[in-house]
Amino acid sequence: MTVAFQGETGAYSESAVRALYPGVRLLPQVSMEDVFAAVVGGRADRGIIPIENSLFGSVHVNYDLLLASEVRVVAEVHVRIRHHLLAVRGAGLSSITSVYSHPQALGQCQTYLRRRLPHAEAVPTYDTAGAARMVAWKGKQHYAAIASRHAASEYGLELLAEDIESHHQNYTRFLALAPSGSARPGALQARPHKISIAFALQTNVPGALFKSLATFVLRDLDLLKIESRPLVGSPGEYLFYLDIEGSLQDVPVARALEHLEELTALLKVLGSYPIGGTWDEPLHDS
Repeated sequence: MTVAFQGETGAYSESAVRALYPGVRLLPQVSMEDVFAAVVGGRADRGIIPIENSLFGSVHVNYDLLLASEVRVVAEVHVRIRHHLLAVRGAGLSSITSVYSHPQALGQCQTYLRRRLPHAEAVPTYDTAGAARMVAWKGKQHYAAIASRHAASEYGLELLAEDIESHHQNYTRFLALAPSGSARPGALQARPHKISIAFALQTNVPGALFKSLATFVLRDLDLLKIESRPLVGSPGEYLFYLDIEGSLQDVPVARALEHLEELTALLKVLGSYPIGGTWDEPLHDS
């Protein structure tokens, strides 16, 4: 199996790959769009994308790409994100003038950066592991990166500080994608399932959102999440993304979706998959 993810070796998305599909061939990609393209184009059997972080919120571009792409969600995992400050050998906190990382990582560590490195410039990069590789390549003691322990090991950097995220309950939810036309599993696994959908409301219908959500409430179905996004090309209108506990094979779920389709202008089932567990990095990189 080949699995695509955004970033370089040592990225947190790679941790999600290792959690869901240990031992597979890795296919690093520059952008999220490239991950989707690799799955749709057949260069990867699966793609791993982040969808939300417990400290910094949703990754909106991936919600939009889920709707626009011919993929389906087949699995999820919640990865404990441990951010570390990495630098070349001999560097110290007082010497650091620039800290490089992905904007989300910089945001998740802003409390530490304000308190311990107020003199340093936070410099956004496209990837945490790419920031670590760049710091190692430049070899300068006044540069640091925020990245994973695995990235430190991969690029020969030292840990100046560990677990520097603003809150230690820092988890990112990752989704695994498969091509829409790929074979679907037969029997359901024992653990609970969820379904992810996207829909747009019919315009000029009073109480449209209430009626849409009521299709699930009336059948005692648990809504795990609701997210709204502007509908591109239609100012003032919105798409809604829902996670629902249950399986497509459950009769109440199937009937709720049939009812919902009558009330909406657009409805897409993004995937049905087991509710994911959590994964934490090992204390020492293997």
